[in-house]
Amino acid sequence: MSDELENGKSAPADRATAGPLDETEANPVRPYIDLGGIKVLPREGLNLRLEVEEQTKRIVAVGLDYSDSTLQVQPFAAPRNAGLWEETRAQIRDQVRQQGGRVEEREGPLGAELLAEVPVVAGSDAQMRLARFVGVDGPRWFLRGVIGGAGASDPAAAAQVEDLFRSIVVVRGGAPMPPRDLIPLKMPSTPASA
Repeated sequence: MSDELENGKSAPADRATAGPLDETEANPVRPYIDLGGIKVLPREGLNLRLEVEEQTKRIVAVGLDYSDSTLQVQPFAAPRNAGLWEETRAQIRDQVRQQGGRVEEREGPLGAELLAEVPVVAGSDAQMRLARFVGVDGPRWFLRGVIGGAGASDPAAAAQVEDLFRSIVVVRGGAPMPPRDLIPLKMPSTPASA
């Protein structure tokens, strides 16, 4: 069940215990992969990709391949007392429709989400790809996810990807940042081989 709080933050009612967690809520002894703005708990079968902006060489998203699904996540700075997910959903809806796709809003396990059919241009015939847009407003941050592959339509795969999304820890940091700015991501430091 989602909890649309009166202050405009959109998050599952149990977010502070079931995730996605704020750095202050996470168990400090768990062996997270540190990517700067987010930490990811390693798990069997999880493959991690960093998405880099060509011009700036800045990491703009983290791609997680898991359970025949893809999950792209981005952490953003957010105001302390307001959420970004409602406004972001409206922007995504407009973008998908402008690209000739279809989109519907529905209530999912993480709260309000968008299920979209997005055109993928392959040669002259555009094919449609299914994607789920999920988002959770946390304390001073907003975590956005895009689920593709099996997790967009298969309930069992979806549950595994939702669990993966909820296992993410957002590290907002204390530095002042304008709302909607991407919280900086970095390459993980390679753990020393045993």
